[in-house]
Amino acid sequence: MIKVVTSAERHTSEKEWIHSEFSFSFADYDDPSNAHFGCLLAHNDNQLSPKQGFKKHPHHDLEIISYVISGTLEHNDNLGNVTQLPAGTVQVMSAGTGINHSETNPSEDEPVRFMQMWFLPTEPGMEPTWKSRSFSREERLNKLEPVVTGKMNEQSGEERLQIQSDISLYIPILETGKEIVFEQKDERRTYLFLITGNLEIGCNDGTFQLEPGDAARIRNNCDLHIKGTSSEGDAEFVLVDIP
Repeated sequence: MIKVVTSAERHTSEKEWIHSEFSFSFADYDDPSNAHFGCLLAHNDNQLSPKQGFKKHPHHDLEIISYVISGTLEHNDNLGNVTQLPAGTVQVMSAGTGINHSETNPSEDEPVRFMQMWFLPTEPGMEPTWKSRSFSREERLNKLEPVVTGKMNEQSGEERLQIQSDISLYIPILETGKEIVFEQKDERRTYLFLITGNLEIGCNDGTFQLEPGDAARIRNNCDLHIKGTSSEGDAEFVLVDIP
């Protein structure tokens, strides 16, 4: 089954310092029928105004992945990590027994857009960790190579970030006319979110056209065909394999 959730169907949260689009229940958006998809608890598309951000706050027993789409994001946590994350950077944080962090926009005049996803860990009470890495266009162009995997995933390697959750996350860039195929496994889910450009996705349920901000929630053991259909530029999207 493929369920397409359009960009307009997301919940919009508008404040003076941040614009957010929530794909699942979060903060002031409470919808019990849209609380999660498998172990994916939150997917927020945020844009921070210059010199604004989330002040230091705690988390525990959460696996948090952030991806900087444009601008620069500054991260600070109680583990001693203080760094600026430019566009194209993926950040992973295992909150475990507890972590305090802030995410802010250090720019004087440019906004920063970043995506954040929350996942349930495979088990609670683990040691908190943090890591980040930038992924080039060449590493992601017209291919499905995971950028984040679970620690027990057989695809894990030094070139990939790891979290304490049984997922694999991809952020491909797909040129127009190019097609890639994702082989879904039994008893797994697939979540796909289109950041920019246009995509055509096809499976047993038929073919669907996606525009920026659209997402597909897929529960189907089939080969998922993904084709770039942008009239201008490339398509950039996030694909997550989850239990």
